[in-house]
Amino acid sequence: MDSRDTARTAPPDGAAALGGRSGDPLGGRSGDPLGGRSGDPLGGRSGDPLGGRSGDPLGGRSGDPLDRPSGDPPGSRPEDALGSRPGNGGLPEARGTSVQPPTIYDVAHAAGVSIASVSRVLNGRGNPLPDTRERVLQAVAELGFIPDGAARALSARLKEVIGVVIRRPTATVSDGGVFQDEAESLQFPDLINRGIEVAAQHRDYNLLVSSVDVDDHDHTRRIHALARKSDGLILHDQVLDAGQLERLSRHVPIVTLAGLASPTTSNVGGDNRTGMRDLARHLVRDHGYRTLAYLSGHPDSPDNLARQAAFSAEVTAAGGTFVDGPQWQGNYCAAGGARVIGRLLAGDGTLPRAIACANDQTALGVVYALIQHGLDVPGDVAVTGFDDIPMARHLRPQLTTVRQPIQEIGATAFEVLYSMIRDAEPARRDIVLPTRLIPRESCGCPPDPATPAWRLG
Repeated sequence: MDSRDTARTAPPDGAAALGGRSGDPLGGRSGDPLGGRSGDPLGGRSGDPLGGRSGDPLGGRSGDPLDRPSGDPPGSRPEDALGSRPGNGGLPEARGTSVQPPTIYDVAHAAGVSIASVSRVLNGRGNPLPDTRERVLQAVAELGFIPDGAARALSARLKEVIGVVIRRPTATVSDGGVFQDEAESLQFPDLINRGIEVAAQHRDYNLLVSSVDVDDHDHTRRIHALARKSDGLILHDQVLDAGQLERLSRHVPIVTLAGLASPTTSNVGGDNRTGMRDLARHLVRDHGYRTLAYLSGHPDSPDNLARQAAFSAEVTAAGGTFVDGPQWQGNYCAAGGARVIGRLLAGDGTLPRAIACANDQTALGVVYALIQHGLDVPGDVAVTGFDDIPMARHLRPQLTTVRQPIQEIGATAFEVLYSMIRDAEPARRDIVLPTRLIPRESCGCPPDPATPAWRLG
């Protein structure tokens, strides 16, 4: 495998290797993998998930990524023996009567590039831009920088492991165990992870999979711990908010599976908008349904928000009536869908003619609850899903849904992350894979020609 240099501004295996304490390849205290205090995942003060002061992504003083603690006299750290700190204009810094040799930080500062770019040029890895290469070599010559071979080798070492974080739904409905297996199977994330795993194996990478509770808002430390063990992260759904994501992505490459690309992250997902527009047109124009609702997923899920916006806009544009309100809040699970229908029927009992669910698992619960209450699907209420997980084609009635290439999303996410790790720079891409409407019985269409075995005879 082509393991290009992955040094970043402050990666676990990168630049810290060039300026740490004697005997500590990562530049931290004994037993502290990121050079921070005991119990502090990224070397910062308690309560600061990234360990930095305001405006300082690496936990140090402005312009000083190593942040000498109070009481450490100049020259007491080994990095002081390697040259000046960043922020002194790229010149060797006099300490007493001696002039110290420059460090890789000085070269990066003088060339106006990242430490990763300097390392890549010096190691002969990757394909740096000609202008970048010229500036780095010029800075090396002007400063008289002599790279250390052992440190270079350490900075290029990869763990060949990526971390994957999913959101685990909280069981909020007591349904007598009807949907227990369905809720615990996490069918959509499992299929995504299978795609990631297959692609990773082709690159000789392994996966570390972790989960966070959907209602847990204090999970950053566990995610940071996973980041320290990985070359990069793939995050399902809205695992981190925008601020947390931006800060963590300064330290480790990140690909999200629901969101938007940013200057420091990439995103991979299905075409939610096109899929939901096609579904809305089919229900209103082809079937003539006039009142339609959207049963949502997690309220902060970018996929959920995109699907709801596209569906409601197209229903209105096609001349239908969109039914909305807090009573339509689900949680991406069958139990959540069943709960919504139960509450609506226990109220005034009025249901729209068609219900578009945020995903197939929600639709499973909706169909179950409607039939339990003596309603026919699609005769009384049409129901649709999104994803086309394997269960959808075997449900009775067969589920109309929007198919997205689930495993391909996972495989693509890995390949994007791998390119970010290999090139040591964010890909800055937002990759949208195509979706397709799959009409089946639950909306009123004929059965799928690929008849399941249980229907034969």
